[in-house]
Amino acid sequence: MAETSSTPAAPGSATAVADGRDPVPTYELERELQDGGSTCVAGVDEVGRGAWAGPVVVCAAVTDGTEPPEGLTDSKKLTPQRRTGMAGHLREWVGDHAIGSAEPAEIDALGMTRALRLAANRALEGLSRTPDAVILDGKHDYLGAPWRVRTRIQADLSSVAVAAASVLAKVHRDSFMAGLHPEYPDYGFDTCVGYPSPIHRAALAEHGPTSYHRMTWSYLDGLPKWRHLRKARPEPDGQIPLL
Repeated sequence: MAETSSTPAAPGSATAVADGRDPVPTYELERELQDGGSTCVAGVDEVGRGAWAGPVVVCAAVTDGTEPPEGLTDSKKLTPQRRTGMAGHLREWVGDHAIGSAEPAEIDALGMTRALRLAANRALEGLSRTPDAVILDGKHDYLGAPWRVRTRIQADLSSVAVAAASVLAKVHRDSFMAGLHPEYPDYGFDTCVGYPSPIHRAALAEHGPTSYHRMTWSYLDGLPKWRHLRKARPEPDGQIPLL
């Protein structure tokens, strides 16, 4: 069962932002779980949930409690160049990490919640040691049993392990999507990484979806030439809102 914490932050804690700056991730949540008996705590974060094309990617990261690389924060707060550099440091620094993905066809077949669970399980099972506690970014526990899950809204801003996972997941997925650009240059995958953009929308209208597009999603309803390709949404998860 998820252990969701929404207690207001105390001054000076990882999530306090009284000075107007973004919070700095700390080990506060990891140590709380360790004090409760967990010996291996993994931070988990995902990327690609709202994209029209490409996989959803989850990273699980386990840290050793040492000082993280300077400037570590939620991946969305970093420029692409800084994020790539940070990922290089993190790969050497984290004690253990693994990436799990769910491909577009799996998202179409399972729905997003079950696809996230599949990707997260692949990541957690890829670790060299099975964690006995998981910090999951967000308020919804899409993992469930047998994992002991602590959810935390904006954990990627407050937890070192989750912040590390967010950067590693984002850089991994962005690199994969950029690698599709030579094969599909009209779609702008090197810049939009599968999310909606003017270039991406124009290419879809002209050329239709690729094999990397999610075919149960409602963007196809706005493409008169291609809307017949849309597949029925799976139940019970259905499709998350995109816009």
